[in-house]
Amino acid sequence: MSAADGADGRMDGPAIALRGVTKIFGPDPQAALALLRAGRSKAEVQAETGHVVGLDDVSLDIDKGQIFVVMGLSGSGKSTLIRHVNRLIDPTAGEIVVDGEEVLKMSLAQLRTFRRTRIAMVFQRFGLLPHRSVLDNVAYGLEVRGVPRARRLEVAAHWIGTVGLSGYERSRPRQLSGGQQQRVGLARALAMDTDILLMDEAFSALDPLIRSGLQDQLLELQAALNKTILFITHDFDEALKIGNRIAVLKDGAVQQVGRPEEIVLNPANAHIEEFVRDVNKARAIHVRTIMERAGEGEAEACAMTVPADARCEDVLPHFAQHQWVGVVDAEGRQVGRVSARQVIKALARYSPDVP
Repeated sequence: MSAADGADGRMDGPAIALRGVTKIFGPDPQAALALLRAGRSKAEVQAETGHVVGLDDVSLDIDKGQIFVVMGLSGSGKSTLIRHVNRLIDPTAGEIVVDGEEVLKMSLAQLRTFRRTRIAMVFQRFGLLPHRSVLDNVAYGLEVRGVPRARRLEVAAHWIGTVGLSGYERSRPRQLSGGQQQRVGLARALAMDTDILLMDEAFSALDPLIRSGLQDQLLELQAALNKTILFITHDFDEALKIGNRIAVLKDGAVQQVGRPEEIVLNPANAHIEEFVRDVNKARAIHVRTIMERAGEGEAEACAMTVPADARCEDVLPHFAQHQWVGVVDAEGRQVGRVSARQVIKALARYSPDVP
């Protein structure tokens, strides 16, 4: 085993790596691929060949323990992309690497094991089995894996409680609201105890208040579980709220990748400028970006503190009682402070460099 290998034999590096992934739908994708590589646009390839370019040379690194959001409008290729990670779709060209292992080189037996033990998926339309109870729906993946009944029901009951559905174990999906059904889908994925979660428009079918509550719950769970989550959405505000990093797709091609504040404050092109024009900037800008660092001014301890990765929208309510709010690092040490004036100036100017 080389120094680059982990203790389990897998390579250190991104949890998920996509390398030049291209997907073309049609009877002769290689011919269409040749046109695409010759410089034809997605629209030109479709006009000349009738083939549809789903993804165009997508390369992404998704780090361990990260919520990585891929967003774009309908037809941008985001759902096509996520289905490549667990090989529900095979690419026309490119590589998909998960924990150092090339997914495209897996045999059918290896792929089945991979799907059952290392990766779980939460679907937009819940994907629940209507004839099964909530308990049996949550336990289903473990049943497929071969876990004994008593153990899988014990695990399922734990996650049902974790997502706030205690008391609904014997209910059928039709007896639940949309938000409750999505909680069942989330519990089923968490019960699999995989390192990687794939979430395809998981909250988009829900009412705004229910959706916001599930976003909050996902962030709470992630703080405790530290999963690698690939999350697909068309909602920029949702991407800003939950994403550590964001990739924006258009016509199957990556337009920009970066932290939420990088994309909002420095959009790469006109397409992304349109996206960010009306978004909640307070949700995108982290206090670490605008804080007055310790040593640059008065460094006395502040009565109220927030973590460095808190967003401006998190800190704004504190200014009703505090002139300054301290910013602390992961060890709880105060490394800076922010005032209401700094936050307001940053939101007004859309710049991370405001003093």
